[in-house]
Amino acid sequence: MNLVVVESPAKAKTIEKYLGPDFEVLASYGHVRDLIPKEGAVDTEHGFKMAYQIIDRNEKHVQAIAKKLKKASALYLATDPDREGEAISWHLYELLKSRRQIGDRPVYRVVFNEITKHAVQEAVANPRQISDDLVNAQQARRALDYLVGFNLSPLLWKKIRRGLSAGRVQSPALRMICERELEIEAFQIREYWSVEADAAKGGKGFGARLTQFEGAKLEQFSITDETRARAVREALERAADGALVVESVERKQRKRNPAPPFTTSTLQQEAARKLGFTAQRTMRVAQQLYEGVDVGEGATGLISYMRTDSVNLSQEAITEVRAYVTERYGVDHLPPEARIFKTKAKNAQEAHEAIRPTAIGREPKAIKAALSPEQAKLYELIWKRTLACQMAQALIDTVAVDLSAGEGNRFRATGSTVTEAGFMRVYLEGRDDVAGADDDEERMLPPMATGDRIELVKVRPEQHFTEPPPRFTEASLVKTLEEYGIGRPSTYASIISTLQDREYVVLEKKRFTPTDVGRIVNRFLTDYFTPYVDYDFTARLEDELDAVSRGEEDWVPVLEQFWGPFKERVAHTEANVKRSDVTQEALDEACPKCGNPLSIRLGRNGRFIGCTKYPECDYTRDLNPDGAEPAAPELVEGRDCPECGATLEIKRGKYGKFIGCSAYPKCRYIEPLERPQDTGIACPQCHKGTLQKKKSRRGKVFYSCSTYPKCDYAVWDEPIAEPCPQCRWPILTLKVTRSKGSEKVCPQKGCGYRVPADAQSDEASAD
Repeated sequence: MNLVVVESPAKAKTIEKYLGPDFEVLASYGHVRDLIPKEGAVDTEHGFKMAYQIIDRNEKHVQAIAKKLKKASALYLATDPDREGEAISWHLYELLKSRRQIGDRPVYRVVFNEITKHAVQEAVANPRQISDDLVNAQQARRALDYLVGFNLSPLLWKKIRRGLSAGRVQSPALRMICERELEIEAFQIREYWSVEADAAKGGKGFGARLTQFEGAKLEQFSITDETRARAVREALERAADGALVVESVERKQRKRNPAPPFTTSTLQQEAARKLGFTAQRTMRVAQQLYEGVDVGEGATGLISYMRTDSVNLSQEAITEVRAYVTERYGVDHLPPEARIFKTKAKNAQEAHEAIRPTAIGREPKAIKAALSPEQAKLYELIWKRTLACQMAQALIDTVAVDLSAGEGNRFRATGSTVTEAGFMRVYLEGRDDVAGADDDEERMLPPMATGDRIELVKVRPEQHFTEPPPRFTEASLVKTLEEYGIGRPSTYASIISTLQDREYVVLEKKRFTPTDVGRIVNRFLTDYFTPYVDYDFTARLEDELDAVSRGEEDWVPVLEQFWGPFKERVAHTEANVKRSDVTQEALDEACPKCGNPLSIRLGRNGRFIGCTKYPECDYTRDLNPDGAEPAAPELVEGRDCPECGATLEIKRGKYGKFIGCSAYPKCRYIEPLERPQDTGIACPQCHKGTLQKKKSRRGKVFYSCSTYPKCDYAVWDEPIAEPCPQCRWPILTLKVTRSKGSEKVCPQKGCGYRVPADAQSDEASAD
């Protein structure tokens, strides 16, 4: 018997059926060892020797592997085909060797890019040894992250507040979000006007925009106020006298090529745009599709490995896709030669293929019933993108018509039609923050020729305002991180989740905004650790780690080059930077209570304005949301504090606005700005309170007991005053999903009762 070890039980179950009775497959359940969680885990004085210990929760899995190994003739390590997978195999090997449990058995490293019968059997038939280069690259990365975290985080605790952290890659990402916010705050809005013409020919209406007036070409800010815009309109109406004359008609045909197949980054971006998935959710679902889902023939890997920078497809996959296109759409939907894509991403690792279906003939609709709704959506996205990348280009006819409205006045109308859809029949890539005429591929104009007189229906001045750059979405942040070469495919999701978990940023309307704490942390790192949040520095470090993985550099000199200057900077900052230097910003304003200077300070609930002589002087007031100007207290009219009789004010705290007593801190009375809506449904847990509709700190609606914190019962979905017919729990909830619509669901774990919302329950009716 041969023993094969993979990371997860799902992967083990999938590949076991491909290997036959001579093989047994077990899971390590991820990493089996990690650095000891205390100072000194990386010995910087002795060649960066790393002290590892077994992960407690995985001890039982290691013991199970060791027990099976006693009866095995060989050990095959079949973890994922990347640096992290290589490290898992190496750690397991080192652990078993240190316990003298391997003996003289051969140990092989097995790598496959997809979990199919052919790929798995071929990999087992052609094993290799564990790659020292890949292991060293992963160790160097882990050591760097440890050294940054264990030295910068305590410094943040001392200089700002406890519980904060800084990471080698998360810190430049935070800087991106904060710098974008500063751009938005510094942006000066400008007014400008455009002049549009509503025209018609043969009963078909169309629009045109003024491009030239009285012989001068119009720029964005040529017309900046309503008075000028109305004057231009009146002049045009007089000059045109009810008609526009066609001066020229320009027709072109442009070609549009399909997007390349997915990499990790582009999959995360597109899933965010089209499916509304977070990066973390995308990777979780992709992992399930890769490791295997039972679609009627046992567990089967549905996509290739999902952590990759490569846009390459194997020749076998290209041949399969081209054959499918020919059979399904005809040979005219196929380019003469197969498309070969080249990776543009900086620091790209092309050891793997792009993300693709393991079998293009496995159509999404054919296996939809066997997949969860989110699995089906992501699989369809990957399947369509892969299919489209090998289809014919789209042909789009464009037309631009110049129309005169008297001497020196010119309007332009544009339109386009898709004459050959090509790959667009299957898939069209989404875009970030793009709007305007170019998005409309089907805006047709009536037939026009030079000299035609066109009816002028109306001239319309339109007011516009310039807009600041948009805040980052998950998709645009991942795209920017990739463009700068910051992080690796496997880290984007964890970077984003860490920033949110540490409450450095919040996601509002699907866009990232830095919190007050995030701003302070970023300012501290940017001011005192400038090189280490520099985008180019971070990318160069990634380059060096990539060189280690290719065997071109030794990992110890890379760490030495980083550690010396970094250690000196930490020591210098600890000794010379005061807490007030970091958490306070001086204001050119005197305290109205004692006359000393005021400053913007960081408190428990965010930034506020306070006296520099605190605690001798306790004067404070709120700061405006943009942090630029101090805000006068907003009073609650007609109401006084029920506890002390002082005036009530609308204040701003960590989780938004609330009502509080103006006599704070002497009186600490507070209440929510919006009182929770009472459903009138009795709490099923304490039977004393009622369930109220509330909002979480991130704006998500939930329902919880009115007696909180005495009773902590809460549900995410709207409660219904009906007992569960199955387990008799006092309430049901109304769950609404795209795939199943509205359902009545029991909120109790383990019950599983759910029926369509319009279905009548005999048991409930009987009650």
